[in-house]
Amino acid sequence: MVLAGRLAETGGPGRHLHVARDAGRMNALAAALRFFAPDVEIRLFPAWDCLPYDRVSPNREVVAQRIATLASLAAPRAGPARPLAVITSVNAILQRLPARETIATSVMRLGTGDRVDIDGLHGFFSRNGFERAGTVREPGEFAVRGGIIDLFPPGADVPLRLDFFGDDLQAIRQFDPRTQRTTGTALEGVSLRPASEVLLDAQAVERFRAGYRDCFGDVADDPLYAAVSEGRRQIGMEHWLPLFHERLETLFDYLPGVPVTLDHEAEQVRDARLETIAEYFDARMTYLQSRNSRAIAETGPYRPLRPELLHLDAAEFERMLAGRAVGQFSPLAALEGVAMSLYAASVACGGRRVPEFGLAGAGAPSPLPGGDAEGQAPQDRLAAYARREIREGRRLVVSGLSKGSCERLGQLLENCGLDGLRRVDSWSEAASLPAGAAALTVLPVEHGFRGRDVSLLTEQDVLGERIARKDRKRPRAENFLADVSEISEGDLVVHIEHGIGRYEGLETLDVAGAPHDCLRVVYAGDSKLYLPVENIDMLSRYGSGDTAAPLDRLGSQAWQARKARMKERLREVAGQLIGIAAERTVKAAPVLDAGAEMAGQFAAGFAYDETEDQVEAIDDTLRDLQSGRPMDRVVCGDVGFGKTEVALRAAFAAAMSGAQVAVVAPTTLLCRQHFATFSARFEGTAVSVAQLSRLVDGPEARAVRDGLADGRIDIVVGTHALLGKSVRFRNLGLVVVDEEQRFGVRQKETLKRLKTNVHVLTLSATPIPR
Repeated sequence: MVLAGRLAETGGPGRHLHVARDAGRMNALAAALRFFAPDVEIRLFPAWDCLPYDRVSPNREVVAQRIATLASLAAPRAGPARPLAVITSVNAILQRLPARETIATSVMRLGTGDRVDIDGLHGFFSRNGFERAGTVREPGEFAVRGGIIDLFPPGADVPLRLDFFGDDLQAIRQFDPRTQRTTGTALEGVSLRPASEVLLDAQAVERFRAGYRDCFGDVADDPLYAAVSEGRRQIGMEHWLPLFHERLETLFDYLPGVPVTLDHEAEQVRDARLETIAEYFDARMTYLQSRNSRAIAETGPYRPLRPELLHLDAAEFERMLAGRAVGQFSPLAALEGVAMSLYAASVACGGRRVPEFGLAGAGAPSPLPGGDAEGQAPQDRLAAYARREIREGRRLVVSGLSKGSCERLGQLLENCGLDGLRRVDSWSEAASLPAGAAALTVLPVEHGFRGRDVSLLTEQDVLGERIARKDRKRPRAENFLADVSEISEGDLVVHIEHGIGRYEGLETLDVAGAPHDCLRVVYAGDSKLYLPVENIDMLSRYGSGDTAAPLDRLGSQAWQARKARMKERLREVAGQLIGIAAERTVKAAPVLDAGAEMAGQFAAGFAYDETEDQVEAIDDTLRDLQSGRPMDRVVCGDVGFGKTEVALRAAFAAAMSGAQVAVVAPTTLLCRQHFATFSARFEGTAVSVAQLSRLVDGPEARAVRDGLADGRIDIVVGTHALLGKSVRFRNLGLVVVDEEQRFGVRQKETLKRLKTNVHVLTLSATPIPR
């Protein structure tokens, strides 16, 4: 997000509302404010993540964040007031919301030692949209097990375990939703907020019934009306929000008189959003009026409310802004001399954006201000710019989108001769640096600026367009089935001794006069196996959740025979693999290493932030290439999870070491995709990339084969055509195989022969064959 304008100064209670164009810019501004103004309290208010007039409900995590923000705004502020910035998006600001008093009075506070009406607590869960689950994992869920109530309060980071003795609340502890074990962190109290914007008590049900009939008349065949009349929640019922509440408000009402800033082109985005809402409403009405009785009978009638009941229109939006201090972001605003305000993240010490920096991008880069950079490499232009800023006494702050990006940029700066780089986590730390110092930080802004005393240079300024990807840490895998919560009723499972059965839930059996929990697994002929829960490690899942397979018979020898055949086949495959591995072990392979500096420059062309798994796979692969032993590595991952980038880094190392690379794909479609990707990434380098498949005509195919034979082509991407006898390589060093299991038997035999003396990297979204 280009933060090229200035947020209006806050006044009065020190609160401010900013309306971003979309969710991406909303999150980016919040992250920037945490860096530039760490003392400011930031509240995000996202829009629903579903379409207007949809049949689905918004995501529970989105609703939880919305309600947490509304509850904090509706409650009186306790203690010394911190400056508050509420950041939302155009889509969110247009939505009507439950009134402030509704949210404020829908909060339940529980404390250790309190006497709690358990029935009243269950009623709170029912009215406020909590969903009962067997295992609590997501916001808005609760589970009851005797005197223990697990719940995941909206807005909380982790779920809570309430320990009751009768009606007395003895302890409140946090627990890990993955392992279901308490973390030992005890709380004195907790405030429970609604898990839905639809509050479903008796008054709300009657209000909905009356309003729905007034709007739509005959509703005898309406499943939504029937469900709400019975006090049941219906998926998508949030799209009839006005009918459940006596009145609705807007986010403007939660922040009366507060100064507002609008993102650049916010009004255009608002108008486009209102047009989209009107189009969806018209489409629903047209479908309803078409009286397609068969389709309506299958899905139920969808009777949409008028847009103005759910959303602000343009005129009302402007009325909400009247009487407030309103600022507008603009990429054309000249900011020279503007002092840093509490919210002026983009202009910290006063400055101007420097779009002409142009270190990367298509075509020749633009010259740096005050100098001629024609023909300079990115590293040389970075060095020249950094030296000039430091020479002129400015503090140079270089920002990356992630910690990995900062390390890469730091390496580039060190190669430029800048030593003693510091890491800063806030703007105050950067401002306290001595004149002429340089520092690195993580900051998700697109473009930097130059001020009187400081120069901010971003990753995108240096490396070209980047795509920020949210870092999602995943827990490391433990036992495949370590907990009953990892399988659901109806799932197919495999018992190590009895074969394929269907799990049908837990059952408590009386064993030797004592109750014992067992898993009930049904086999063919309705035979049942009761497995004690402590022996769950004898089960594993069978395929994915929707995989169909015949059930085995308990006591039958069929499963044992299948296991014996599979073991024999595994021994055959293992013998082949051992033979290949033994042959490769006694052979040496060329050491392929592009060098840290060149590898870093090539890695900078990757437009995304690498995930943890990607970084690990790339590092392991490059170490294998440098080991002097033939590599045989398999990289597994779903489509779109970044396997190709691992192959690109390996191919770069091979090509820079003078070795040729063959990328083999099973289909012409994959071949075209890989060829386009490799061509784009190696554009501007001395590496030549070619394609060989049935789509390449005769003369061009002959030229490719000749180029491989004499070494003019460094990387070739092809189908099984690459495995033909007419293809000869001058110095083949690396073979990249995509989805090897999709090749035929003959092609696989050829690949096996290739594997005896070259590095091999296999990419697969289907790890089962290996």
